[in-house]
Amino acid sequence: MDRDDYLAKVEISVLSAVFLCATVSNSILLMVLWKRRKQASRMHVFVLHLCLADLVVAYFQIFPQLFWDITDRFIGPDVICKLIKYLQIVGMFASTYMIVAMTIDRYQAICNPMVTFQRKRARWNIPVCIAWTISLIGSLPQIFIFSRVEVTPQVFDCWANFIEPWGLKAYITWITLVIFILPVLTIIICQIKIFKAIQINLYSKTHQSVENNNKIPMQSRASSITGVSKARIKTVKMTVVILIAYVTCWTPFFTVQLWSAWDPEAPTETATFIILMLLASLNSCTNPFIYLLFSGKPSKNLANLLCGKRPIQRDSIPDEPTLFSSLYMSRRSLADVKQLSYLDY
Repeated sequence: MDRDDYLAKVEISVLSAVFLCATVSNSILLMVLWKRRKQASRMHVFVLHLCLADLVVAYFQIFPQLFWDITDRFIGPDVICKLIKYLQIVGMFASTYMIVAMTIDRYQAICNPMVTFQRKRARWNIPVCIAWTISLIGSLPQIFIFSRVEVTPQVFDCWANFIEPWGLKAYITWITLVIFILPVLTIIICQIKIFKAIQINLYSKTHQSVENNNKIPMQSRASSITGVSKARIKTVKMTVVILIAYVTCWTPFFTVQLWSAWDPEAPTETATFIILMLLASLNSCTNPFIYLLFSGKPSKNLANLLCGKRPIQRDSIPDEPTLFSSLYMSRRSLADVKQLSYLDY
């Protein structure tokens, strides 16, 4: 089928703009976070790796697609075809599961504060390592599915070989399930529990004077969630906005993918289908701006850091253990309080 040159030009223009935006925004934020890595909180580490994942998407998903649209056919050996297809899914996995790891970490920090409090600083961030491991292993089937094949005499392309007639349906359904549906459900469940915990926290603060009069045992108070700081609530809000942006960008993509796989009559070559699929690429641009939106005085901090100056605030999104409720902290010794500054929250 001959391609629509006008539609191809539109797709090339959109992908070029998205690639430029994703590359510049994530690279700048990554550089800023890397400069502050020694003072980074747990949320900064998650955002840093989310930037890395978005850069993988930009360079190995958006850029190859842009090059494909320009040349109309894949140009390169079979090993490059397999490598590109592998890294395309790695970026999708990593971007998704980094958000999952970030949300689970917020769930632990708010719903299980005692576990978080007792956690020692580790050299490796285990949730981040798990997210990257899932991404690298979960993308391995791409190597066996895609290869450089001869689509017409003397014309080669990087195509997938599926078992007919169910191979394509199983592949698209599986990708949608493990990269979109299951992670989003996990995040939603965690967010619901977080919101319930915050609601309990607000209720506890409202009735704090009554509890003090009734002399509730210290153990009960410590196990309750009376120490949810404003900083932690701020990071929860940020993860919610990141989730909304992710769902908004990727829902049309997976919807049209499932439609095209299960419906042979789906209008896959129309402008509507192409535009809906391109929306997914925008997610790689949104995360840096969301982070800056929730940072303190983001434009001034960013400008100062890029110029080599010290930021206005030590942490754009503070999440310090010193913000625990005074009810709990008052029972800690001064040595314990000093030790808290080394905990990686």
